[in-house]
Amino acid sequence: MMLVTSAIWFETSLAAARAATNVRDYLQAFHAADSALNLCARDVLAAAGGETGTAPLASGEPDQWKFEAAFDAGAVTPVAQWPESSRAPQCLIEPWRLVRRDNATAWLLTARGFGRSSESQVWLQLELVIENGAIERHWRRVAARPF
Repeated sequence: MMLVTSAIWFETSLAAARAATNVRDYLQAFHAADSALNLCARDVLAAAGGETGTAPLASGEPDQWKFEAAFDAGAVTPVAQWPESSRAPQCLIEPWRLVRRDNATAWLLTARGFGRSSESQVWLQLELVIENGAIERHWRRVAARPF
């Protein structure tokens, strides 16, 4: 009876350790992606100068972030390395024209952060809109990893 109880406690401890490691990896990847997103937003706003410039060419929501090869080809790395991550976080900046808002300039920023392994990834997005000097930010988490 004592042997069975010990075995159950041992298995429970292993499961709890695995769960804690997974949560740690997720949080590390989340914070890396969030930081990359904020750095990219700051760079976009600095380049825009707070005013609307030339209208971006793409109409409708950009979708290059959905293709991992296109993401890798166009993404920037705002920081050289994130502590204890397998890779540095990345950010893809895609401009687009909003259909019903002619005076607005918009960008879709997509960031990818990593945990200890490259399989631990968190994807975040920020829709950044500048219209008549006003800045709108719409944040969202990407639920499923792009293909």
